[in-house]
Amino acid sequence: MERLMTIGEFARASRLSAKALRRYDELGLLTPARVDAYSGYRYYAGAQVERARLVAWLRRIGMPLAEVRDVCALHGTDPGAAARTVRAYWARVEAETAARRDLAASLVDRLGGPTDMTTTMNARPYGLLSAALSERGRVRASNQDRAHAGPRLLAVADGYGEAGERAATAALAEIEALLPAPERPGDLLNALEEGVRRADTAVGAAAPGSGTTLTAGVWTGDRLALAHVGDGRAYLLRDGALRRLTRDHTVVQERVEAGELDPAEAAAHPDRALLLRALDGADGGPVPDLTLYEGKPGDRWLLCTDGLSAVVPEAELHGVLAAGAGPEDTVRALADLALADGRGGPDNVSCVVADVVP
Repeated sequence: MERLMTIGEFARASRLSAKALRRYDELGLLTPARVDAYSGYRYYAGAQVERARLVAWLRRIGMPLAEVRDVCALHGTDPGAAARTVRAYWARVEAETAARRDLAASLVDRLGGPTDMTTTMNARPYGLLSAALSERGRVRASNQDRAHAGPRLLAVADGYGEAGERAATAALAEIEALLPAPERPGDLLNALEEGVRRADTAVGAAAPGSGTTLTAGVWTGDRLALAHVGDGRAYLLRDGALRRLTRDHTVVQERVEAGELDPAEAAAHPDRALLLRALDGADGGPVPDLTLYEGKPGDRWLLCTDGLSAVVPEAELHGVLAAGAGPEDTVRALADLALADGRGGPDNVSCVVADVVP
């Protein structure tokens, strides 16, 4: 019979602290081989060391616990899928790092003059070919969504409450008022943040007691500055791969990131639409997520409300976006997915598709 390792021995072998091991046990991520019924002391099998080291490595690269669990589950059955999951996570980290690098370059330029970090906006300007579509769906009595697609501004807003349509309209009007927007990265994101603050105030005045989500992007010619509040989504299709750019500001998403729910449970959870951030005119207002993404010809952006993303799996979104149709045909095809029999269009559906062109 194999001798079990004490938690101290296992901690040294796995390079995880005893405190971390206890936490991973509570989350079901790394369950001991045996727990003493009287003392509660944990014992581990030698065969568990590899999984523990994998957990340690994934945590050291900053992967959230929920995604660590997914990689560990795949590692035993499909190592290739586990590797692809890690690769996708790291691509997301690199994109976020690039966005922070651009902001740092702008700050250096502002504070100390040009350096080798300084980036020049619109060195190679490109255009956007875009289309927007908003549908009432098959269940709701009215459409409280709003969508905008233009050569410089892309936006979706999902209103809620008795005056949700007025809330969404007021929010988009304030974001449209940003144009023409600054082109330096720091100035542009500052303007977007101020625009979101004004949108929140406008929503409170136009639709008291109601509110809206907002996902909006301003195109500079080679970058998209993105502001996000709520559970709308933004995606980027590049070189055939689809990447989600936004994080849902919901109670359920926080539970997923804490390892309390897996993504499949979250998708069907009754509190899935319970928002942590929204534009409603309340004191203080929400803090938007602000990011900057470099664009290049061939890229395709998708912004949508949860009437699309909540009922259509990402793989199907990917298929339609990658099919090669133009933006107008693509937004129609995406909406049809949400309205199809079996899904029934339970919510308003809005989406914006924009292609980067020379």
